[in-house]
Amino acid sequence: MATVTRENIGLLNDKLTVKITKEEYFPTFEKTLKTYSKQANIPGFRKGMVPAGMVKKMYGPGIFTEEVIRNIEKGLNDYLASEKLDIFAQPLPLLNSDFKPNIDSPSDYSFDFEIGLKPAFEFNLKNTPAPYFKVQATTEMINQEIERLQNRFGKMTEPETISSEDNVLNLLFEECDAEGNLLEGGLKKDNSLLVKYFKEDSRKKLMGLKKDDTIVVQLTEAFDEKECDWVIEDLGLKEVVAAEQKFFKLTITKVGLIEKRELNEEFFKEALPGRDIKTEAEFLAAIEADIQAYWDKQSSNQLQHHLYHVLLEETKMELPESFLKKWLATSTDPKSGDKEPKTPEQIEAEFPTFINQLRWTLISDKIITENNLEVTQEEIKNSLRLQVLSYFGSMNLGDNNLDWMDQYVEGLMKDEQQVDGTYRRIVTEKVFNWAEQQVNKDEKIVSAEEFIKMNEEHQHHHH
Repeated sequence: MATVTRENIGLLNDKLTVKITKEEYFPTFEKTLKTYSKQANIPGFRKGMVPAGMVKKMYGPGIFTEEVIRNIEKGLNDYLASEKLDIFAQPLPLLNSDFKPNIDSPSDYSFDFEIGLKPAFEFNLKNTPAPYFKVQATTEMINQEIERLQNRFGKMTEPETISSEDNVLNLLFEECDAEGNLLEGGLKKDNSLLVKYFKEDSRKKLMGLKKDDTIVVQLTEAFDEKECDWVIEDLGLKEVVAAEQKFFKLTITKVGLIEKRELNEEFFKEALPGRDIKTEAEFLAAIEADIQAYWDKQSSNQLQHHLYHVLLEETKMELPESFLKKWLATSTDPKSGDKEPKTPEQIEAEFPTFINQLRWTLISDKIITENNLEVTQEEIKNSLRLQVLSYFGSMNLGDNNLDWMDQYVEGLMKDEQQVDGTYRRIVTEKVFNWAEQQVNKDEKIVSAEEFIKMNEEHQHHHH
């Protein structure tokens, strides 16, 4: 049986020396060599009649080295298992200059390995400040969402003239001068815009116009800054200097207007399928609940992002950085297809991000283990079902398609990458839900605009 000695060589960094004697590997080597002699198929000799000396010369060194390495690895793995060492990655073999395989003079051998030990650490979220900014669904939000759905499921009509800022215009943009004279070789492109995207003065000029009528506009005068940027990009003028100063002759090729849907049961069924909504009051309540659920999720996401940084930045944890840099130097990224070891410059550049990811992995693994945050097969299947349903949007699959759905999900369950990704997503959600439950939320009501601004500032601070 191999003997293993352990020596500390740095912070959470040990050297393991694995020693084996001749008696541990040589009998197996000889047995394997005899098996080769019986099975060797060498031209000029009948099978099983190859001279032992020839087999030893041809295959002996390789078999000998393989048997030594196998015994060393077994001794190392048995030691790690018996000592229950919690290590990073795999032990790194150190160069052994004394290993010179000699099958004619077998001896004892030893190999050195370097290991990095995972640190012990603690964290406590009980006294952590937990700002929870809550946005309440407003009447304005509800009305905007209802109008959006009425338009989305509305019917497109073609009135004779422009009469509303909700009119949809199909327009031919032709580059011209200030008087409307077309420029030779100038830009010519079709586009579609709502009247409401124009500035107020331009909207007034559009009212009463009909198909085939024209109007000359300068982009910067016809549109506000944001809308002007959209139009410039749609026209392919993003890289053109002073594009916003250009003049265009707009020819109306079609006037459209979305006829909003009435608030009735037929519309409720299309807009919110599967809800069995019959009255306007029920519809408004469902819209309000959906909007509130959306903002509550955003609030939870913001809090969880805050807790992520609290755990990552305030958990005191020492790491064997020297070992980890050596490990990085020997690792390759299979996704990139690059099999070359990383250079010292690459290691130094990647190390801060690598350390943050490693710290978070250790923290989340501890949360998962200590709180038994398991993910069941059924949870993975249910998550995959929801993914499949999301592909179909609001389509009504019907009861007759449930068998097909189950078969499709069973197929996804055989995809290891798909299952692993789903597992990670679910378990990460459980980690953050646990973290959120550990703190006392300091709830504060804010407007949607305030919330969005705070979220942008928070994201910017951490980047």
